[in-house]
Amino acid sequence: MRIIVPILVMLWIVVPLRAGAAPDADLWPDWQVHDAQSTARIDHSIWQDILDRHLILEKAGVSLFDYRSAKAQSRSELDAYIAAMQAVAISTYNRDQQLAYWINLYNAETVAIVIDHYPVESIHDIDISPGFFSSGPWGKKVLQVEGRSLSLDDIEHRILRPIWKDARIHYTVNCASVGCPALAADAYDADKLEEQLDTAALAFIRDPRAVQLTPDDTEIKLSSLYDWYRSDFGDEDQTFADHLARYSGLTLATWLSVHGDDLPIADYEYDWSLNDAKP
Repeated sequence: MRIIVPILVMLWIVVPLRAGAAPDADLWPDWQVHDAQSTARIDHSIWQDILDRHLILEKAGVSLFDYRSAKAQSRSELDAYIAAMQAVAISTYNRDQQLAYWINLYNAETVAIVIDHYPVESIHDIDISPGFFSSGPWGKKVLQVEGRSLSLDDIEHRILRPIWKDARIHYTVNCASVGCPALAADAYDADKLEEQLDTAALAFIRDPRAVQLTPDDTEIKLSSLYDWYRSDFGDEDQTFADHLARYSGLTLATWLSVHGDDLPIADYEYDWSLNDAKP
């Protein structure tokens, strides 16, 4: 017992920490290939139909998804969309088409994974990633694009983050959780990306689950998203504060203008409950 008990305690400590860890952005150079002159378009209308049918917008920046009805009514359409996306030769498209493609595919596959295991209370309960200390579905190879096996982690951390280097991408890829930036009601469109990225950032930052002042206005509480990926938003406090202020309301923007050079952060929080419309 003197050997077993410390090991069990160690496992209890390590697993929760691992659940909140975020991989570094690690570019896979092959995915940088694109055709800047291409005018070809990728059709995301099936994904849009699914969103129209099953996504519920509770308020600005907060959406829920009806996994139960989607599992019963739209699974074949979702499978067809994901299959069609896997058949796309994405390296032959321009950068904007690629960005919309990867975000939509990530979100659609996330919904598909939840549906496959539904009902669940949290995406962390879908423990299919390889590795003894792994948690959730993000590390499992679930897609094939241009002959290469990809996980959700691969799309986010080896393609999206290192190629585009745009912190707003964090507001677009949805982890099927209440604490996550909302799953957007509109499929991402290569012709509207700037507007959609700004809308996603504004919607999340103006919601209390992202940023809120403490009751005495001396500190801020932040989403754990900003802890896990702080370097993407700015290592320096002022750079990070400027990012938040760009999309925040007047009260928070004014507070950040005073405290931005040395941010007093009270805590980081995140709700991993499933963003389920019918729990």
